Amino acid sequence: MGVSEERLQAGVKTFGSFGSGNQDNLTMYMDLADGIFLNQIMLQIDPRPTNQRINKHVNNDVNLRIQNLTILVRNIKTYYQGGPFLQ
Repeated sequence: MGVSEERLQAGVKTFGSFGSGNQDNLTMYMDLADGIFLNQIMLQIDPRPTNQRINKHVNNDVNLRIQNLTILVRNIKTYYQGGPFLQ
């Protein structure tokens, strides 16, 4: 594992449990790419409820992954456009 991979994993782990310790790097990256964990991080940053539900069982379905990441991008935009920075 390279230095940048270690930093990424360390940074992501600061937001909560990520990886069970026995997962390989590919599995952990897929957990990130599915958007589930990143949406959970965004909810910690901005806990305002949204009406959109993420797909928790992506199972390598590209469309579900895109939906999760689209929700994430919308939540990030909402946070910066109407979040605490403008109050």
